[in-house]
Amino acid sequence: MKRFNSKKFNQMHITIMGLGKFGGGIGAAMFLAGKGAQITVTDLKGEHELSESISMLKGLGIRYVLGRHEINDFTQADMVVVNPAVPKNSEYIRVARKNGAILQTEIGLFIQQCPAPICGITGSNGKSTTVSMIKSILECTDKTFWIGGNIGGSLLQSLPDMSPEDIVVLELSSFQLEWLGEMKWSPHVAAVLNLTPNHLDRHDSFELYRSAKGNILEYQKSGDKAILVRDDPGSRNFSEFVRGNLVWVGTGHDYYGITIEEGWIVRRLVYEISMIFDTINLSVPGKHNLINAMTAAACAREIGADNNSVSRGLSSFKGLQHRLEFVGEHNGIKFYNDSKATTPESTIAAVKAFDRQVIPILGGYDKGAAFDHMASEIAGSVPRAALIGTTAGLISEALKKEGTGFTIYSSLEEAFHGCIAHAKKGDIVVLSPGCASYDMFTDYENRGEIFKKLVLSYIENPG
Repeated sequence: MKRFNSKKFNQMHITIMGLGKFGGGIGAAMFLAGKGAQITVTDLKGEHELSESISMLKGLGIRYVLGRHEINDFTQADMVVVNPAVPKNSEYIRVARKNGAILQTEIGLFIQQCPAPICGITGSNGKSTTVSMIKSILECTDKTFWIGGNIGGSLLQSLPDMSPEDIVVLELSSFQLEWLGEMKWSPHVAAVLNLTPNHLDRHDSFELYRSAKGNILEYQKSGDKAILVRDDPGSRNFSEFVRGNLVWVGTGHDYYGITIEEGWIVRRLVYEISMIFDTINLSVPGKHNLINAMTAAACAREIGADNNSVSRGLSSFKGLQHRLEFVGEHNGIKFYNDSKATTPESTIAAVKAFDRQVIPILGGYDKGAAFDHMASEIAGSVPRAALIGTTAGLISEALKKEGTGFTIYSSLEEAFHGCIAHAKKGDIVVLSPGCASYDMFTDYENRGEIFKKLVLSYIENPG
């Protein structure tokens, strides 16, 4: 793909649709203003909600339209930089397209300018953990690398420091990939961890969601690498769309690729097996994290890391905040924060990560997911669940069918104390909602921090 001539940004009228609070809109505004573009930032949120983001752009001569969108900002723009969460059928997007505006995203701007090869990771669950494992591995090499996409901040401001010898690793969401499809771009190394229904409130159907995820492979070339997980049907079924070289990952297969033998992650080639990592040294629990580690090893190998670096990197990886994060223990009851579990499948993985009885806090914002499969899969390990949020009613109906006890609470604090009342020595209490957080919290991090405060307060004053 040809790199966009950044000189063309000079004096362009560019509308940034969605400033947000997570770095993408801020990064795009800084980058484009620095190139001499005339920037309008428009967001449905008001000035008070976006005050921190706006303060970071002070002095750049940006025009703001907040609390609303104005149609003229889309009819008269040369380019519209869209927040990936904005659906393509948005009235404003249709108008901009009709009037000849270039439609782009922050991650698309970065990819157009990036001089380095890119490794992209997607999946319904486990993306951030896998990317962070790759980061840990690359830290054990002498390579210069950059981590971005849906994790961390914008990389646009780092472009002047990048070279073709560097490595870029991107976590890519379905929203980002849907828009990247318009660029007909896929990364040099692409991994699909898994695929289960998610974000159906945005994509309308599982087929459209799957299609968006599939863009990570759709435009690969013959020399590119596609890494798929044989254990997961959703990932496995993408094999028919692979255009580059396929590398399999799996816990129990006889194909060439990355697999497990006698507790070791190994790389199986035609005439040899190379030992990579003894999984006894993996700190994060659960089969899902084992597969994340195997995928990270496969990606790292394809972007130049040797077996020693993979082993050292995975050994030093201690997990991420809000992903099965151990918070504390009291009277033999252990507490884990898994607030990043925003899909039913991630909750299943969390419960199955433990070989003991689990009392979870479930529920949150409704993304259109079904909960029957989750209820069935966790029934044997969960004697009782605490339910919160918009989806509490839906989850309760699913749990009833499995004979699993539950109580619906009006707040996370009430749910937490309800769990304590039912937990016994040896049990696990885990916040693993299986849903997004937006009905009750700012984001999943806010939800997780509140839970951790509740745990630590209880441990200090169990009263």
